Amino acid sequence: MIGAILAKRGVAGGYDAMNQHDLPAVMADWHDDAVFTYPGDIPASGTFEGKSVIEAWFRRYFEQFPEVRFEVLDVCVRDIFDIVGNNVIAAHWNVQVTSREGQTGRWSGVSIFTLQRGKVVALKDIIFDVGDEFRRSWGAA
Repeated sequence: MIGAILAKRGVAGGYDAMNQHDLPAVMADWHDDAVFTYPGDIPASGTFEGKSVIEAWFRRYFEQFPEVRFEVLDVCVRDIFDIVGNNVIAAHWNVQVTSREGQTGRWSGVSIFTLQRGKVVALKDIIFDVGDEFRRSWGAA
């Protein structure tokens, strides 16, 4: 169970860092060769490889959304006994954002983190509705 406690603390800290636009804290636990996948059909969508590329993506996210408020609803951990940091974690969340153009948006999703030795090697975001509100928030509608 210590693995679950550590994983949940790490996830909570990551989303707190997102809410505070703390890019160094967001990127602190990423592996150099990590892969990040973001859904939708907007310019920010796609698969991004490498820590520096992912960091640039998050920098753009923070520029697009000066106000971000994640609320983590649930965190599930594959191996509750893991203490090495090799695990898969799913976080169910809601987010409310305000874009630099003043457009507000709310959406819900799940982020699936794959960890190796405590570092994120893969993250896939699944957003439940990537329709008009999502695209408008990103300035892509």
